[in-house]
Amino acid sequence: MKDIFIFGGGAWGMALTSCLSLNNNVFVLSRRSLDMNQYGTNQIYNTKAVQLNYENFIDVYNKSIQPLCLIAIASAFLREFLRKNQGLQKIKNDVKILAASKGIERESGAFVSNILEEYFSKDNLCYLAGPSFANEVKDGLPCALVIHSTNASLAKDYADCFPDFMKIYIRNDVIGAEIAGAYKNVIAIASGICDGLQLGNNAKASLISRGLVEMTRFGLFFNAKEETFIGLSGSGDLFLTSSSTMSRNYRVGFGLAKGKKLKDILDELGEVAEGVYSAKSITQISHRNNIHTPIANEVQMILDGGDVQMSLRKLLQSQGCENDQL
Repeated sequence: MKDIFIFGGGAWGMALTSCLSLNNNVFVLSRRSLDMNQYGTNQIYNTKAVQLNYENFIDVYNKSIQPLCLIAIASAFLREFLRKNQGLQKIKNDVKILAASKGIERESGAFVSNILEEYFSKDNLCYLAGPSFANEVKDGLPCALVIHSTNASLAKDYADCFPDFMKIYIRNDVIGAEIAGAYKNVIAIASGICDGLQLGNNAKASLISRGLVEMTRFGLFFNAKEETFIGLSGSGDLFLTSSSTMSRNYRVGFGLAKGKKLKDILDELGEVAEGVYSAKSITQISHRNNIHTPIANEVQMILDGGDVQMSLRKLLQSQGCENDQL
């Protein structure tokens, strides 16, 4: 049993709190007050998680034996969180971190690993990837995930903390996992638009398939491994996120197709939809490096107020890149 400190009290952070507290002592840190009782009365398991204040984090951390940390902060706010968190700064040379954040930082185009490596040792960092809706994880439903890291021993330490209903694989393609985790949210917005326009299952299957090719091409530019995109971190997460109303990014696209304003959709969600931010970052990177990313480009045009029907129909009718194999 280990002591695990989870930063972030959103849906994903609390879902991980539920599953990890089965076999570990879990402490959650969040700026907002959390109702921890709802994670101790679940019929499937009785969790032992408690909420800590940021002010007493270091005191509890220093009394722990081989503590582990997990960050579930939206990528758009990750840098600011790290800059302001004095507790983590005090232990930055030794702290071990599993990043459960996905996305690409706005403006800078930095990946989560780029941001974290500015503050912590690369060998002390791991990254969680794979298909996983927070509600299903919280309810103890089975799933398979991947921990990517250059430090296989640390990745195994984290993998051993997860309960039996979660199968954990260990891989070392950090950049591939990050790109897949960010890009799939953009494709999910496009998929939601497709369903919102009632273009049919054939069109959606074509769109998601082409999305997989597109995000793989983007990843290969950054020397990611092609196998990552056809595994859990890539296609597994893509298919899940692009095919269900449980996906926030899918619901963004669906709402846009129904004529809703983006701001209103995001207000209704009440949580961050990472694809809204990642789309712009991806298009900026692709334009700088001449990477063919037609789906991401059209999604960004729609997010900027472009015509939804025209953009998606144009996308489905367009030809692929000459280097495409599918």
